[in-house]
Amino acid sequence: DVKNNHLKLKPAVFSKDSCYLPPLRYPATCTFKGGLESEKQQYIIHGGKTPNNELSDKIYVMSVVCKNNKKVTFRCTEKDLVGDVPEARYGHSIDVVYSRGKSMGVVFGGRSYIPSAQRITEKWNSVADCLPHVFLVDFEFGCSTSYILPELQDGLSFHVSIARNDTIYILGGHSLANNVRPANLYRIRVDLPLGSPAVNCTVLPRGISVSSAILTQTNNDEFVIVGGYQLENQKRMVCNIISFEDNKIEIREMETPDWTPDIKHSKIWFGSNMGNGSIFLGIPGDNKQALSETYYFYMLKCAEDDANEDPQTFTNSQTSTEDPGDSTPFEDSEEFCFSAEANSFDGDDEFDTYNEDDEEDESVTGYWITCCSTCDVDINTWVPFYSTELNKPAMIYCSHGDGHWVHAQCMDLAERTLIQLSEGSNKYYCNEHVEIARALQTPKRALPLKKPPL
Repeated sequence: DVKNNHLKLKPAVFSKDSCYLPPLRYPATCTFKGGLESEKQQYIIHGGKTPNNELSDKIYVMSVVCKNNKKVTFRCTEKDLVGDVPEARYGHSIDVVYSRGKSMGVVFGGRSYIPSAQRITEKWNSVADCLPHVFLVDFEFGCSTSYILPELQDGLSFHVSIARNDTIYILGGHSLANNVRPANLYRIRVDLPLGSPAVNCTVLPRGISVSSAILTQTNNDEFVIVGGYQLENQKRMVCNIISFEDNKIEIREMETPDWTPDIKHSKIWFGSNMGNGSIFLGIPGDNKQALSETYYFYMLKCAEDDANEDPQTFTNSQTSTEDPGDSTPFEDSEEFCFSAEANSFDGDDEFDTYNEDDEEDESVTGYWITCCSTCDVDINTWVPFYSTELNKPAMIYCSHGDGHWVHAQCMDLAERTLIQLSEGSNKYYCNEHVEIARALQTPKRALPLKKPPL
């Protein structure tokens, strides 16, 4: 939430029955209105890069199960797909269409690693455009079907997608094979009768050339496109208004905001939609400053009444704690995503009533916990121990009593054992409780027995 030119963050945790959600980069996200009353709005997350720089083909469904004055609790579940499963990718889009009382997810575009047979040492991380197939995904039954449309000739990544009822509009994008950003504008319509779905595509004129742009909605029939790139090292400073009327789309330029000098001179920028016509932008700080990894954030209001307002600079900045040598370099993409509307926290759980002193004891609920008497994990000195870790230490759930979390490193878990426990359903008991409840414990590393020769 943004109030008085300050960004306020509300604590969020995952429920105990949630699956592990890795810190993905460049995933495709969208909102989905579920059928259950307790899960009116869900968030669909698909694909992206994992901390090990591999690509994910999994689909995660996340929903809010509890929201109070202290924190928000999410539930995250992994959805298994059958049929034509989209290959692991990033830089793509996922949207939801609604037709005849039914809904379906639509996956399109993106990039993927080159085939395994071609991944030699020098080209191990080389990527290529995904085939221009359109995937329909049924979130209820986990079925996926691919469609080949003759109008879609090239695989595109980091394009802009707009979903309206049974139609998706694809604008811009980057073709890696040709290194161009064609002025594309496609209309994909999905009909969901009782039988097989019908998918057709129409090429529309007067598209725009842009990649990695940010889309925000200002009213029911109007959207605004902000940011992105028109060339590899050239930001696109022009903003466009997209309006719909009688199933016709119109794209026109809006008056350019008064960008600050820092935004104008920055080579990269990133951000996302905050709802209600607001855009959240970030740029890296000046490397000459003492804190070379500082990022500065701005908020741009895109409603027509205040489109000429200057971007508001936030007084607080965020400093990266990662070693830049270990992190993946910036790519033609936005770096983070807000999916909730700006007013989603209004009401009884107003931010102004939150008091840090009222927060629950983090030794029980927080991620940085004291898991055992000999725990020495410190937020200020911790460094990755397992290959699956990125920003936080790996933890495992002890099933004793009401259960509690312990650090895998403190329990001296081998990485192979950690992975086996995370994939299986066996109960685990930490070193302090294993005597009380006999079950799976950290296996002791023993030397192999020497057998005498026959």
